[in-house]
Formats: sequence, structure tokens, C-alpha cells
Amino acid sequence: MKVAVLGAAGGIGQALALLLKLQLPAGTELSLYDIAPITPGVAADVSHIPTAVKVKGFSGEDPSPALEGADVVLISAGVARKPGMDRADLFNINAGIVRSLIEKVAAVCPKACVGIITNPVNTTVAIAAEVLKKAGVYDKRKLFGVTTLDVLRSETFVAELKNLNVSRTTVPVIGGHSGVTILPLLSQVPYTEFTTEEIAPLTKRIQNAGTEVVEAKAGGGSATLSMAQAAARFARSLIKGLKGETVVECTYVEGDGKYARFFAQPVHLGKEGVEEILPIGLLSEFEQNALEAMLPTLRADIELGEKFITG
Repeated sequence: MKVAVLGAAGGIGQALALLLKLQLPAGTELSLYDIAPITPGVAADVSHIPTAVKVKGFSGEDPSPALEGADVVLISAGVARKPGMDRADLFNINAGIVRSLIEKVAAVCPKACVGIITNPVNTTVAIAAEVLKKAGVYDKRKLFGVTTLDVLRSETFVAELKNLNVSRTTVPVIGGHSGVTILPLLSQVPYTEFTTEEIAPLTKRIQNAGTEVVEAKAGGGSATLSMAQAAARFARSLIKGLKGETVVECTYVEGDGKYARFFAQPVHLGKEGVEEILPIGLLSEFEQNALEAMLPTLRADIELGEKFITG
């Protein structure tokens, strides 16, 4: 297996490179690319860690050499959110970056599974889909928005609130990856129940957790370390699936369009990427109302990405 990280010199990218070097299966090849000239140095740095993962670094305008033979491509390139910015403010810069990188993926490794980390994910995934479609290589089973950070945050906050073993706490999160489009299904958390008074503030905290980090960093950046761990976890699950293991993760994919063209929900990962999109299950009244309320926002985000490519 070969995993390529595009944006490997950034805040998420460097932490992700470290985690993948430590966590990927023995024999995996890790290819690190960024436009920044320090990228080969990042690769040299993590290559000194004694694990059986081979690392190579690439920099410059063209990511093609880093992408050759890649099975999984993780894209974290882009600018980070600053205080007062929402994910939509990032759109104009990051949309162009994602478009040009995906054009290279389409040309060099069209069969790779692609995980989009670059915000705003609700929109950048739609951009990637349209670019791949234009190139004639779009396979909806192989394009993912990495929304695993919403799951990690939900697991952490729920375990803290309810004094649960965090390693055994699972929280499905559906919808999208910003603000009200993030919907944790607290009614489906095993071994615990929530009072009406707990549900609304906990849901809101999960939805606004990114802003919590941006404000706490006081202008110094956004969530990089937790996002890197989320992306590493998703990459490990994807590789297990590609190797034939049965794995379920919540991720933002193109499904049957019941709620929106792209929608985060549990999927069964397999040898071709998405093996099966799983139902979201029974929702509480609070969750059903929140789902219906978020859909116009999510659909508008997706349409923004489609129009960026199709005009």
C-alpha cells in the first residue's frame, strides 16, 4: 500500500505524517508532498523514527512524482481558519488548491481512494467529484470527506460528560462537517442516555468544537493535532477495508441522494472503497428536527462546490 499526503508541510500535514509513520501497517509506503521546500526535510525527520513504514518527501509545484502508484491520497493542503472566519471564508483560496491537486490525482493515480481534509469539506468534496467527473475517472466509492474529527470530538465529550470508558464510546455523526450540518446521534450511543437538558448544549459543543480550538489558539491556527489523529484513524480504516477487512466508519460520501448529494453517515469500507452505505437508523425527535433544519445549508454548500467547476 502507498499513502500520499498532499499538504504534508502544514500544521495538519506534519502531525499526520508523524502519526502515519507510527500507525500504518509494516511495509506501507508513505509519500509526503507540499509546495513548501521544507517537505523533504519533514520526510527525513519522520523517516528516522524506527517503524517499518518507508517515507519519501517531495516539494515544488507538481505533486505528480508523489502520487505515482498511490492507493490512498489524503489532501490537507490549504489555509487554516483564523478567529472570526467560518469555513465558508476559506472557500475561495482552498477551492482552487483542491481543484489543482485533484486534477493531478485524476491524471496520475485515478484509481486511488481520496480523503479530503481541506475545509470547507462540505464544498471541497463536491469540487473534487466534479473535477474527477470532468476527467472521466470519477468513482463515488473512492471519494471521501474526512469527517472523523466530529466523531472523535463526540466520543471525547460524551465520555467526559457521562464518565464512560472513552475507548469503548462510539457516537455516530451524520450530515456534513461544519456548524449545524454536524449532527451527533446521541440517541444511538450505547450504555448511556441523555436528559433533554444535556442534548442541546452537547450537540452545540460538538458542532462548534472547531471554533473552540480557533479561539483558544488566539489567532495561532485551527485544529491541527486532533484533525491529524482523525485523518490517521480514517486512513487506517480505509487501508483495512482495501485489504479485505470489514470496517465501518462515518464519512462524507456520495450516496443515494436521500438527504443531499453528499452526506456523512456510517459506511462499510471494502476493497473498492465504499462497499455499502449503511442506514442512519432511528432518530430522536430532536435529531430528526435538526436533520431537516440543516439540509438547506448542506445542499447550498454542495451546490457552491459544483458551480465552482461547472460554472
